[in-house]
Amino acid sequence: MVARSQPTRARSPQAKRVREAAILDAAARLATADGIRAVTLTDIATAVGMHKSAMLRYFETREEIFLRLAGAGWAEWSREVRRRLAHAVPGAAGEDPAVETAALLAESLVARPLFCDLLAHTPMNLERNVSTKAVRSFKLTAVAEAGAVGAALRRVVPLSPPQAGDVVATATAMAGALWQMAAPGTELRRFYESDPALAHAVVDVAPRLTGILTALLRGYGATRMVSRPPRQKRPDEVETAE
Repeated sequence: MVARSQPTRARSPQAKRVREAAILDAAARLATADGIRAVTLTDIATAVGMHKSAMLRYFETREEIFLRLAGAGWAEWSREVRRRLAHAVPGAAGEDPAVETAALLAESLVARPLFCDLLAHTPMNLERNVSTKAVRSFKLTAVAEAGAVGAALRRVVPLSPPQAGDVVATATAMAGALWQMAAPGTELRRFYESDPALAHAVVDVAPRLTGILTALLRGYGATRMVSRPPRQKRPDEVETAE
């Protein structure tokens, strides 16, 4: 019997990058289809056509693979949101600017199922079974991209830097949490939908997230108006007693 040949070890930096990209692509495909929780290191190795021990030459752990995907997800989402915000004119069509901005953020996240799944798993376990070097690299990427989205938000809605940061943090944290509750494409979701008594458990992520972000943006807008000091009258505006 002829044994199945295994891919040779990538020896040049370029070959190593190609092999890493193949591993990341396989992990992304599997996780998109079945959810991150269901994908094992063996599954990824099989999809790439490698032995699990050989794949560990490129990534320390399963968690490092998905943490790398999370960093790429932050960069891709940030780039798209900033592009859309650069062309946005909130309120131009007579709509509530808070609703328009909230919907833009919510829709951009829901359009990225894998990223939503990664957002939930990152703090729970993906940062836990990797080297500090891997965590540092991911954190620097996520913080930079979150800051870039916050700066773009401030150009279209009146927010302070901390408020913009909170909006981004709320959007991404709630997207991850709501995605887990929604369980789209799973047997659990189909079970919820089949039982009228469990209708309350069926979560529609986009409108729910839009509502949460709208309330946050309106609240910050109201706070800004209340905290703004009254305009002082100019000397020529002071009323004189008759």
